[in-house]
Amino acid sequence: MILAVGFFDGVHLGHRKILTGADVALTFRNHPLTVLAPDRAPRLLMTSDEKTAAIRACGVREVVTLDFTPALAALEPEDFRARYLNAPDLTVRCGANWRFGKGGRGDAALLRAHGSTVTVVPYATYDGARISSTRIRQAFAAGDIAAGNAMLGRALTLGGTVMKGKGLGATLGFPTVNIAVASNVELPLGVYAVAAGGWRGVANYGRAPTMGDKAWQQPVLEVHWLGVGHAQRAHLHEECAPLHEEKVELLRFLRPERKFASLDELKAQIARDCEAARA
Repeated sequence: MILAVGFFDGVHLGHRKILTGADVALTFRNHPLTVLAPDRAPRLLMTSDEKTAAIRACGVREVVTLDFTPALAALEPEDFRARYLNAPDLTVRCGANWRFGKGGRGDAALLRAHGSTVTVVPYATYDGARISSTRIRQAFAAGDIAAGNAMLGRALTLGGTVMKGKGLGATLGFPTVNIAVASNVELPLGVYAVAAGGWRGVANYGRAPTMGDKAWQQPVLEVHWLGVGHAQRAHLHEECAPLHEEKVELLRFLRPERKFASLDELKAQIARDCEAARA
């Protein structure tokens, strides 16, 4: 049996090298730092369920997901190995920085010393540096969507529930589908080129500060689908809202969100945003 081990947040290009050919994957539901150093725990790129689905999409038959608890963190490496990494004829696939057991003292050498076969998979790289979930999170937080997507090997997808909007976009000539985003990914508030189901669009992810006291209390993704796509796609959502779930791919960051002096100024900027999204 081939077992791939790792946290696998994002299931990026490096993770996929580890997962290739594996029968089973072993991972954690929550990031270890939520137990070891909660103030340093990162905002994850995907939920546990999304991660499981992405791992299975790599051809892995079974995904074993453990809760990372204080008790698990306290397990000595030998005990962790005996409990989770001791199947007959086991081959372990891992990244070069993978560690296990109390204090992260367990590694590939310890497993080999106990007779296990271990394949340490070389890092995947992008732009001359190692791909990591941390680096991808940093790229998205900085608005470098192209770099983050390149390291993921796919476009970042935001999902959420379609909600009723203010109706202002339609009066400006740019009707929107409004999505209460469920993702925890850190992103700058601003305007993005987006896509979904073959449609291209432009989206503001933010609070719409030009609306004053009618601004959103929490960031909302307001999507205007370009061309005839908006009328077709928006009609589907209006029939199902607020229960319909929508997923949107982020392609590029166009500009930061800002407050405009008038609705006419906002309308002119949206027109420019649409042109930028088409480019």
